[in-house]
Amino acid sequence: MKTPSRFDGKRYSNTVPTSMSADYGLMLRRQLLGKQERVPRRPLGPFRADAVLLAEPVPAEALRVTWFGHSSTLLELDGKRFLTDPVWRLRASPVALGPKRFFAPPLPLTDLPTLDGVILSHDHYDHLDKDAIRELAKTGVPFFCPLGVGGHLRRWGVAGSQVHELNWWQEIAVGQGHTLIATPARHFSGRSLTRNDTLWASWCILGPKHRAFFGGDSGPFETGFREIGAAYGPFNLVMLEIGAYDEQWAAIHMGPDEALVAHQALGGGALLPLHWATFNLAFHGWHEPADWLVAAASPEVPLLLPAPGQRINIADGPLPTQWWHE
Repeated sequence: MKTPSRFDGKRYSNTVPTSMSADYGLMLRRQLLGKQERVPRRPLGPFRADAVLLAEPVPAEALRVTWFGHSSTLLELDGKRFLTDPVWRLRASPVALGPKRFFAPPLPLTDLPTLDGVILSHDHYDHLDKDAIRELAKTGVPFFCPLGVGGHLRRWGVAGSQVHELNWWQEIAVGQGHTLIATPARHFSGRSLTRNDTLWASWCILGPKHRAFFGGDSGPFETGFREIGAAYGPFNLVMLEIGAYDEQWAAIHMGPDEALVAHQALGGGALLPLHWATFNLAFHGWHEPADWLVAAASPEVPLLLPAPGQRINIADGPLPTQWWHE
């Protein structure tokens, strides 16, 4: 049953009970005493995306993706280009002391090709970058976001005609033959002390030939993912978070094991892991999520493990290279 978002007039909530409590004393001790390599000892990169190749017309039956780091991807699907959660800023924070990027973006924002849409999952600082939004808005690109997130964009000067806000299970056509659907996720929102006054979402991107799923941020949500897969799958490409997990917030962030469960619930497809190797947002080692995913995935799971900025063609099959160990 497709259940729309739950809104009590002030706050949105998940469709299943979701705890977000944390022991801040324990967190401080782990922050000070933990031995994990949370930030790379050696600088990563530089990574470079090929702006010339990315600017070439997208073939009508192509499915390609470029991972820029964290949850920012350029999706080329059946003749159109979509950018997900573009974060180009140095820190995932409103202040100068917040989590700092491990590497510079592989492509300057101004070198991105012409886009058909920017897809936003929610309003957290590591997913919604005010400066990037303002720069992209100058091109006239449409933004697709969950309910309430458009308020941020309009306050930042984005024209109302460029902003399209969707509730869970709402669909919107993009040109002829492409459809975007905002689908549920198990997470929360907020850019200040106020929480959950905007909605969060995952997204289905459907073209005439191919289908992709962008999970945004979500905790374990097997029943919900199974419902999404039944409604809009099977997917040729599934993009899911694997990092920033911890037992204290296990309900709102998946780790590798939960991502593999979600991948199966969605119906499979090539799996591109997101939300790792860019910011230090948890207590695990910076490349632990990918190592864990590689070890836990069965041979039947077609893993895509590109370096930041590396464009991959889904038709070429799995890409199991481990760039972080090279």
